[in-house]
Amino acid sequence: MGRRVAEIVPLSPTNPVGVGVRRPHVRSRATLLGFAFTAAVGFTLVNVVDPYSGSAATPAYADTVQTTSRFGDAPVQSLTAPGSYTMDITREAVSVKEKPKPVIVPPAPKAAAKKASGGAPAAGTPDPGSAQAAGYAAVKARGWGDDQYNCLVALWNKESHWNVYAYNAGSGAYGIPQALPGSKMASAGPDWQTNAATQIAWGLGYITGRYQTPCGAWAKSQASGWY
Repeated sequence: MGRRVAEIVPLSPTNPVGVGVRRPHVRSRATLLGFAFTAAVGFTLVNVVDPYSGSAATPAYADTVQTTSRFGDAPVQSLTAPGSYTMDITREAVSVKEKPKPVIVPPAPKAAAKKASGGAPAAGTPDPGSAQAAGYAAVKARGWGDDQYNCLVALWNKESHWNVYAYNAGSGAYGIPQALPGSKMASAGPDWQTNAATQIAWGLGYITGRYQTPCGAWAKSQASGWY
């Protein structure tokens, strides 16, 4: 709705009474809204920027605008770069190498004692006049080599350390070859209790009868702990 407005009229020759009321007039809200909308649309149209306005800088665009005659007979800006340019793309050669495998070096084996052909450590040259010297002579007399002597030394070192009087209280074994009982060695001589040569002769006879060679007896001793 509009608003009525009343105004006081001052005294004048035509209005001797001095007071009067002007005709009220109504301002429509719809009229105001229509005016505001019209002003806004006009303002927007005036300020719209043409995205296609301006100069064309590329030949392709120039062809387009000339075809469509957007600019009419107006000259179109163009740019031509002098010379010719090419781009060469090369790829470096790539070689693939297999990852090296780790080299596993086994630990060095521990130094072992020198072995003779019969599997026993080398005994070396015996001291003259010793029990081992008598054993060496007996081995050679039977036609055996140093390998058999090495086995014999290893065997009787384990049994008695070549001691003529060695005695095992638990079993009753006696002498260098540890005869069981010791009295068996009496078949080789009456001095079996004190003579190394007698004990050696009996011991080699026992070994030959059961194991053929000193190395055979040594192998049996290694396997079972006795011969």
